[in-house]
Amino acid sequence: MRLRPALLCAALLAPYGHASAAPKVPLSAFVQDDTYSKPRLAPDGKHIAVTARIPSGGRTVPIVMIYTLPELKITGAIRMPAFEMPANYLWVSNTRLAITKAKELGSREQPVLTGEVLAVNFDGSQQEYLYGYDMFRSSRRGDRYGDDYGYGEIVGVPQERNGHLFVDSHLWRSSHSLLYDIDTTSATRKLVADLAMPDLGFVMQRDGKPRFAYGTGEDGYAVMFRHDDTGNAWTKLDNLGRRYVPMMFDAGDKSFIARYSANGGPDTLVREHASDGTRTTLFESPNGSVTGLQFGADDLPFAASSSVGVPSMRYFDENHADAKLHKLLSQQFPGSVVSFVDFSADGNLLLFGASSDRDPGSYYLFNRATGKADLLFSAMEAINPDDMAPRQPISFTARDGAALYGFLTMPPHPAGAKVPLVLMPHGGPHNIYDSWYFDTDAQFLASRGYAVLQVNYRGSGGRGLNFEYAGYHQWGGKIQDDLVDGLKATIAQGEVDGARVCVYGGSFGGYSALMLAAREPSLFKCAVGYAGVYDLGLMYKSDEAQHDKRFTNILKRYIGTDKQELDRYSPVNYASQIKLPVLLVHGGKDKRAPVEQAEAMRDALAKAGNAPEWLLAPAEGHGFYDTANLTAFYQKLEAFLARHIGK
Repeated sequence: MRLRPALLCAALLAPYGHASAAPKVPLSAFVQDDTYSKPRLAPDGKHIAVTARIPSGGRTVPIVMIYTLPELKITGAIRMPAFEMPANYLWVSNTRLAITKAKELGSREQPVLTGEVLAVNFDGSQQEYLYGYDMFRSSRRGDRYGDDYGYGEIVGVPQERNGHLFVDSHLWRSSHSLLYDIDTTSATRKLVADLAMPDLGFVMQRDGKPRFAYGTGEDGYAVMFRHDDTGNAWTKLDNLGRRYVPMMFDAGDKSFIARYSANGGPDTLVREHASDGTRTTLFESPNGSVTGLQFGADDLPFAASSSVGVPSMRYFDENHADAKLHKLLSQQFPGSVVSFVDFSADGNLLLFGASSDRDPGSYYLFNRATGKADLLFSAMEAINPDDMAPRQPISFTARDGAALYGFLTMPPHPAGAKVPLVLMPHGGPHNIYDSWYFDTDAQFLASRGYAVLQVNYRGSGGRGLNFEYAGYHQWGGKIQDDLVDGLKATIAQGEVDGARVCVYGGSFGGYSALMLAAREPSLFKCAVGYAGVYDLGLMYKSDEAQHDKRFTNILKRYIGTDKQELDRYSPVNYASQIKLPVLLVHGGKDKRAPVEQAEAMRDALAKAGNAPEWLLAPAEGHGFYDTANLTAFYQKLEAFLARHIGK
């Protein structure tokens, strides 16, 4: 059994063993907040920053803790004002961090990114407000720049960590995208790019010059610009293939790495020469897009894996020093995937993680000189991987001949026994897909004795744009066919009980749960919709659709505007056909799927004589965040499934 030490507040590494496994993993293990998260290694390898959640006034407050290395002594703590928290951070020098902020609007609501950026020394001194709507009041340069009426994002840092960082500015009421070079010590800024198009991101060269800008146009389709040094102008690029996404430049800025797909198939990874555009393919797979990139000490990828099946790392150069190190470390974690997080500038220290289908993951610090790896902390530390269920990759052929993939999480069960099954469609539905890694919902259900089937139906991400586009206008059609075909193929294998099946999903998965309950009543005993959409026409009336033209245009591509088709693919119109038990779960402040969606489905079912069970968390958004609400939801879900497909 692998030990799972915790990083103690006294900054000592103290391993502890697991007690004997209880017959059932406690629910609290799946919902409690991680005590530690987001480790980041300083460039000189002398400090490490970690987010720690500290009890305060009946709740936990996130604080960035700074530890010395290798002693692991606390040397600083960065705490923000009440209800503000660090969303993300990175080292801009050996002693200074840049932090993006989020705000807790309530003790039981998911924090919201504010678009503010600040910087602070590792000991908590010399805090500077660098960008945001409160610039005039909070920054000593506020009288010079005034408030930023926009949302800032950190693009990156110069190759030499000199205290500067690059921040792009997404203005609220402007058609321009701006990029700043900001000195985090003096809080002064320099404008380095200005494009007359909103919400663009930037790709920087190693020398600090912006070279590409990317985003989506008003029609919702991807756009790409390239900067021309000669005329100091940005040129829109066309005819690049179905997917073309530059990512980063090499040390000499002579070539760059990009995701690329010529004809809409699975995304490959290429290296392109900046001067003549010639490309070398680094990774490609016939079935899945490139994912799981591993970055070496030079900040360039040296390995990747496919989005389909169990991740298997493929090295671009077997003799690359970091590839050899990755292989060596991977041998120490059989059944897990090792992921590099940060290197020290000299390449001697490495912060890495290891995770799997049964393990939420742990973080380690490896010293190349000593060849020793020390465990720092584990995610979801109450979870014992030995108590979790394996996630088996599956494949099957849909009724129209399409090759589809997914995962089956099987609970422990006696040989020959058939277990009940929960079909769990993922959300999205587009550009999202289920992967092999630890899935909290699937593992919770498996710990209660249920098999869990997840299908990457057409429209899902991870297999290229053609596969994603194949799900457009098919929300209630071929997507549901794919889920049914996957379910029937799984039942035919003989390990699950086809007479005890429930369907449960969140967001689009909630939509699918109710759609399938109406379409295929003989296949299911119950249905659970969590933060779901049930009336497609209502989506165009949401605040998001009313105030974001791009979101509206994306909706048009996804589901169209034909009222008859929208009605035909809306579960709310099939309430009279849903005879099985239904549980509806929703957040009262959900903006993506407003609570009116759940209320309409509830009222339609009640009118049809099949009033659903109901759980509303008034302060939650699109999916529950608060531990108490998550606990209540899992308790309700567990009891509901037990009544209808349990023993």
